[in-house]
Amino acid sequence: MTFIIIIVLIVVLVVLAIVVNAYQQYKAKIDAERRAEVAKQRTIIDETENVLMATSQMPISQGLIKILLNRIQRALQVTHELNPSSPDIKQHLEDISARIKSIEIEPDNANQFALPETDKMIIQYIQAVKKLRVMLRSERSKGKVDGSTYLEQDKILERLQLKVNVETLIRRGGGAQQTNMLGSARQYYEKAIAALEAQTQPDEFVQSRLEWLNQQLKDIQENLKNVNAQDRAKRREEERDELDELFAPKKKW
Repeated sequence: MTFIIIIVLIVVLVVLAIVVNAYQQYKAKIDAERRAEVAKQRTIIDETENVLMATSQMPISQGLIKILLNRIQRALQVTHELNPSSPDIKQHLEDISARIKSIEIEPDNANQFALPETDKMIIQYIQAVKKLRVMLRSERSKGKVDGSTYLEQDKILERLQLKVNVETLIRRGGGAQQTNMLGSARQYYEKAIAALEAQTQPDEFVQSRLEWLNQQLKDIQENLKNVNAQDRAKRREEERDELDELFAPKKKW
């Protein structure tokens, strides 16, 4: 009888050990998945807030800003559900929710387009616009943005990206003109024209810039003609001086 009890106890202990081990593995798996999800949402929050910060000087709509804030809000809600005891997450969520409500009564961003001063800032600007388009596309794929809103906002960002590209080329072309590097200036302007002419639905910006750029190319072409004419005249004068010197009477010493 004692032997049977010992066997039963051993079996119970083995089963209990298996159950405890299985539970620990399950708990470890759940904790790992929770940490991975929190890290994923943290990345979404950080990336979106960085892009949102970069939009402060961009001529974009409040509607797009609200899309970004909603993206942050959803990520914070998931994080809060996974970590409800964190006061920082709760406060962050409340702050974002308040910003979303305030957008409904604030006017659209009145910022006019202004090209950043340095090449580094221009690169950061373009990267921010590209990330905005990626995030907007992601929100559309999740069903968080309807089709018409997506097309409207993406078109605005596409035009903004075009403006940065064209205005950067124009600035570089202008700098080349000022230093009489007319060939380089012409190349910059031709690249800008190619980018503008690739637009299937030209707006006022495209048309006005095309007109201005084509006039600049005409001016450069005229200047190059004048420079070439001056060079030819100078060469003829030098050749004439050489002939005069060759056939001049020899001096007697």
